[in-house]
Amino acid sequence: MHIDPEKAKALPFRPIEAEIERGRLRFFAKAIGQRDPVYSDIEAARRAGHPDLPVPPTFFFSLEIDDPGSLSFLAELDIDLGRILHGEQSFTYHSLAYAGETLMLQPKITDVYSKKGGALQFLVKRTDITRLTGEPVAEATFSLAISHPEVRA
Repeated sequence: MHIDPEKAKALPFRPIEAEIERGRLRFFAKAIGQRDPVYSDIEAARRAGHPDLPVPPTFFFSLEIDDPGSLSFLAELDIDLGRILHGEQSFTYHSLAYAGETLMLQPKITDVYSKKGGALQFLVKRTDITRLTGEPVAEATFSLAISHPEVRA
């Protein structure tokens, strides 16, 4: 079933409050092969001028996925999980975030478009990430590709 772009863009998402934990940052840095000690050793981070462990690039995506309702929009839009692929992911950074901070994530669907005569549909979701004060930290954008094999391109 094709996604109605207007319905998707109007879908409400609740804000997600996420605490940045040191152990989680260390685990993430190790998982992505980050060898720079500023991402895992508090003393190395402080020697480099950071107040605590900095958040490694791409970490923000994992904060949203941890929320139990983070993928509920797929069911609300009747998207068949067997027909989706991860399209792309990008980040725009405004400031560094650190262990011990609590951040707010506000997701929203920003675009839905088709290719190959409707055989592929793309859903684009952006998450604005801010400090509790409202100061922007980053935007995380990702897209899903949804196949519609019943459509012959």
